[in-house]
Amino acid sequence: MMAAVYAPGASPGRIAAVENHTLTSVPGVKVGHVTLRERPTGCTVVLTGEGAVAGVDVRGAAPGTRETDLLSPLNSIERVHAIVLSGGSAFGLDAASGTVRWLEEHGIGFDVAVARVPIVPAAVLYDLPMGDPKIRPAADCGYRAAAAASNRPVAEGSVGAGAGATVGKLRGLQHAMKGGIGSAAIRLPDGLIVAALVAANGVGDVIDPSSGRVVAGARGDDGRTLLDARRLLRQGLLPPWYNQRGQNTTLGVIATNARLTKAEATKVAGMAHDGLARAVAPVHTPSDGDTIFALATGTHDGNAGVFAVGALAADVMADAILRAVREATTAGGVPAVRDLER
Repeated sequence: MMAAVYAPGASPGRIAAVENHTLTSVPGVKVGHVTLRERPTGCTVVLTGEGAVAGVDVRGAAPGTRETDLLSPLNSIERVHAIVLSGGSAFGLDAASGTVRWLEEHGIGFDVAVARVPIVPAAVLYDLPMGDPKIRPAADCGYRAAAAASNRPVAEGSVGAGAGATVGKLRGLQHAMKGGIGSAAIRLPDGLIVAALVAANGVGDVIDPSSGRVVAGARGDDGRTLLDARRLLRQGLLPPWYNQRGQNTTLGVIATNARLTKAEATKVAGMAHDGLARAVAPVHTPSDGDTIFALATGTHDGNAGVFAVGALAADVMADAILRAVREATTAGGVPAVRDLER
């Protein structure tokens, strides 16, 4: 299946084949994954070379983050050198320390005269029930993911931070489906690129915005029927025990070659959440820590502003979420879309 990538001359209704339709289609952006063998979990690192202007928007009520306060437009630092996404809940934040170490070894960071300090915001998702919860990404995961980062098309599915991701958990993990990593990009005729990478791990179902159909979500007792979380909510059919907090979370990164200020990047991150809301229902709940980062490399010579970049960011975010579940593979007894469609 081809991601939503609009090549020069293509209409929004016609998908054009582009060699790289993922986050790394933005020049200067590299992505690396490490997937742990011991259980389904891992980390994903987005490298930005000498730095990209960054913003963040956190809308889930149970986030696990590092260095996000630094990204406020009110604060001093303009550029970041990497973003780390990790499984392992709060334990997984340690992965960012490994990426910091790798960047320091390569002389990348904010120059403070006596050292170069790498600026590495991070966010984590909850995947501890997928196997032994004592096994989670640590600093070596972030180091190895940074070392493995490249500008090749991003590997998608059950890899990196999405290795243990699941979706559709309104009836519990035993009725859930597999989430994962997805990525998509849009390229306009003038050379503007807006791309997204997402680790889809929400409590809600994944919806195809073009049809309103549930693609992956809470399953019935037969293991195949998709119950539709929207219907369950409207009929009051949530199980009485369902009040788990902070046990899910969708994480995303938007990257663009547009020239944006820190405040504008923050707005783009917020607009990208609209794509998350189109493709996940329910979303931004007390059980999610939904977090989206936005990166602007500033290499595009055009006059693209927040209006266009933010609107396109919402589109690619929704596309990336769909790819995450469609590219995922069954793990830990949780089935993937491709397996149920056989």
